[in-house]
Formats: sequence, structure tokens, C-alpha cells
Amino acid sequence: MVKSPLNYTGGKFRLLPQILPLFPQGIGTFVDLFCGGGDVGANVEAHTVIFNDINRSVISLLRMFATTDSLQLTREIERITRHYGLSDTFSEGYEAYGADSARGLADVNRAAFMALRADLNTMRRGTPRYRKMLYTAIVFAFNNQIRFNAAGDYNLPVGKRDFNANMRTKLDEFIRRLAVIDHRFSTRNFETFDFGMLGADDFVYADPPYLITCASYNENGGWTPAKETALYNVLDRLDADGIRFALSNVLENKGRRHEMLADWLADRQQYNVHHLNFAYSNSNYHTKGREEVCDEVLITNY
Repeated sequence: MVKSPLNYTGGKFRLLPQILPLFPQGIGTFVDLFCGGGDVGANVEAHTVIFNDINRSVISLLRMFATTDSLQLTREIERITRHYGLSDTFSEGYEAYGADSARGLADVNRAAFMALRADLNTMRRGTPRYRKMLYTAIVFAFNNQIRFNAAGDYNLPVGKRDFNANMRTKLDEFIRRLAVIDHRFSTRNFETFDFGMLGADDFVYADPPYLITCASYNENGGWTPAKETALYNVLDRLDADGIRFALSNVLENKGRRHEMLADWLADRQQYNVHHLNFAYSNSNYHTKGREEVCDEVLITNY
């Protein structure tokens, strides 16, 4: 399996060994309805994969990965790194910056990163230059994550790492994977996505923002009970049309039960609930202790 070079909050890479065996065999078109960084779509066995996400910046980055040679993109990132005076431990090691892996590079890169981020947020979004700058900012940002404020500006602080060997490997492997799968990109809202093109051999995977968690995608009112209900209605229509689907979500998180999801499932005995064994080490809503258990589930209609 390959991991996305985008460390998307709630990404499913660590859950793939549990999720993928629960997917049906012989998938024609696989719709990754809330694809995020693309971990699931890049690893599923299907004839065609549609990466869909309403976040146009994310899809723009995925398009860049699909259309840019790995070595060429690496050279562009290195050039931007040199231009802003950011660290390059891949070539120079930590010693060149008076730092070490445990302490990290935040103090070394903070000023240069803020200059890069400021320039990025003045650029026209979606251009080839913007995409390369954005990905470079992600490489040097906190936990290599993606977050925009209400104005659309990238607003994460500097992180501890740089464009190291691990980041380079993830980027190269992901680009190579996209090159060998039949794929398309889409930025449709889940309510307006054209499901009419799908048939009995196709499959829809929904990994929406989790209503009862506090991840960054729920800042600024990103996901609401109304959207949750709308998604349930979409899934019910897919089921009525004979189209297979799977929904990732949580039934319990930090002592809080997802009552909307539980009520929806109570009236739909035909759906199956698979409880998964996982803890998100990268998310700020994860916990240790019984009162903070996260009951991650995969809900299927087959």
C-alpha cells in the first residue's frame, strides 16, 4: 500500500488493512466521495477510481501529483526550499543546522516558513506555481497537514520536519501509483454528485467529516447536522438504486455517542456495522482511557 503525501486529518491509511477486506470484489467504478488525501482511492482494487472532494485545493494538489514527474516535482520543491532558506536535512543532515531529530526544526525554519506562507497566501489559487508552493508549505508545516482559514488562506504554523527521505519516498510512491490506475478527479458537493452514472458493479465510499469530533475540518462550521442528514439520504437513495456503499464514521468518541447515526441505523436493519480497532495518533480528539474511547465503524449495505 502507498501513503498519500498529504497528511489529511482523519486519513484512513492505518485503517486500510481493516477497511479494504470489507470492500466488495470486482468493483467497476470506485467513488471516493470525500477523498481527502486520497489514501483509500489510491489503494483500492477497482477498474476506475474517482477522487472527489469539495476542497478544490486538495484536488488541485492531487491533479499535480497525477500530472507531474516525481523527479521534476522534487527538484521544484528543492528550489523553493533554497529560495526561502529552509532546511534541507536530506542533503545536509541535522548537524548543519545545530539541531537534532528529537528537537526538530521548528526554530530553524520558523521565519523562512512564515515568509513562504505569506507569499503563498498572496498568490492566485490553482495555478501550477501556487500548487508547488502550497505543497512545499505543507512539507514544512505542523504535522504536514492542510488547513485553511475562512478567507481561504493556508494558516498552519511551522512544523518539526522538512523534505526528508520519508516525505520524498511518499511523494514518489504516490505519484507512481496514480500513474498506473485509471482515475478521474471531481470537486462536486456530495449532494450534487452524479450518481446516475453508476451501476450494480460500482461502489461508493463515504468518509465525511465526523460530526461529533473536533478535527480541523469541523472548524468554521464545516460539517453540520443538516449535512449529516443529507448524507444519510444520499446513501439511502444509493441503496434503493442497488448501488453498494460503505460509510466510515464513529458511533462513540470521548464519551459522546453519535445519536444521529445510531438512530439512522436503528431504522435500517439491512445495513451492517463493522467495528474497527484503531486510535488516531495524529488527531487532537484522540484519547486514552475508557471515557475517551473512539468506536470507529464501517457501515455497509451489502
